[in-house]
Amino acid sequence: MSHLILLFSLFLAPAFADGGSQKSTQNLCSDDVSHKRQKRDWIWNQMHIKEEIDTPLPHHVGKITSSVRNSNAKYIIEGEYANTIFKVEETSGDVYAFERLDREKKAEYELTALIIDRTNNKSLERPSKFIIKVYDINDNAPVFVQKVFNGSVPEMSPVGTSVTKVTAVDADDPTVSGHATVTYEVITGGEYFTIDDSG
Repeated sequence: MSHLILLFSLFLAPAFADGGSQKSTQNLCSDDVSHKRQKRDWIWNQMHIKEEIDTPLPHHVGKITSSVRNSNAKYIIEGEYANTIFKVEETSGDVYAFERLDREKKAEYELTALIIDRTNNKSLERPSKFIIKVYDINDNAPVFVQKVFNGSVPEMSPVGTSVTKVTAVDADDPTVSGHATVTYEVITGGEYFTIDDSG
């Protein structure tokens, strides 16, 4: 019987030893996690604004936000058009446009977002680039690519003979449905000539 008890205790000893090492490993892992720097990220709404907005300036564009929690945090934007066309409210991160924008002049603006500690001007987060896209409105009329198009047709040609081709272009965004679509119409001489949508 004493041999049996001794054998049983020998089997149990390694099990208890393993349990202890697992527990210490778990404690080490949790300690490691608690001491790791938490990952922070920039978070913001998609930045976009319609061109030629006909309401009083400034116009709200979007919001830059960092997960940094610091009562002294201050938002800053940098770039070619920062603090002229675009400005950021330093405590909220709200970005505003102080000019009416024209997509045909510039379709997007690249800026950099920063968050700093206002007491020592040290960066609290890595700077991050973002783009403000200007959405198109259908505000341009098509224009012909030249003032006069000359055409000719031999006499007695069959109906449907091509006489000339005209071309007009529209400066609006062709990716927005209908904004840059050009159609043609003959306004005088329609009894003799027709024109299709290709010009």
